[in-house]
Amino acid sequence: MPVDIDGLTVDELLQLNHRVVERIKMLRAMQAHVDMMAFNLGAKVSFETDAGRIIGTLVKYNRKTVNVVGDNGRHYRVTPGLLSAVKDVDSAPQPNQGSKKKRLR
Repeated sequence: MPVDIDGLTVDELLQLNHRVVERIKMLRAMQAHVDMMAFNLGAKVSFETDAGRIIGTLVKYNRKTVNVVGDNGRHYRVTPGLLSAVKDVDSAPQPNQGSKKKRLR
């Protein structure tokens, strides 16, 4: 249902703009919370940067972001929507296999 804004005054448009901006902030915060709760503390996660994919461990929830400690030792503050889950990789060879393939759990 479209809203007719042609008849609104400048003050009414400013009030409407304020309400729209606040609604967008609330919806984004709710989505960030939903995205955040998809991962537990201690979960192995990954995300893309300009330098490539970073793999690390989720260590803290913030209001809009999460803190991740990368396998490289660096700390990152990441938007939860950018995270992907990483499955554990066991580097020990499986019995009766001579290859050094890694096994996914």
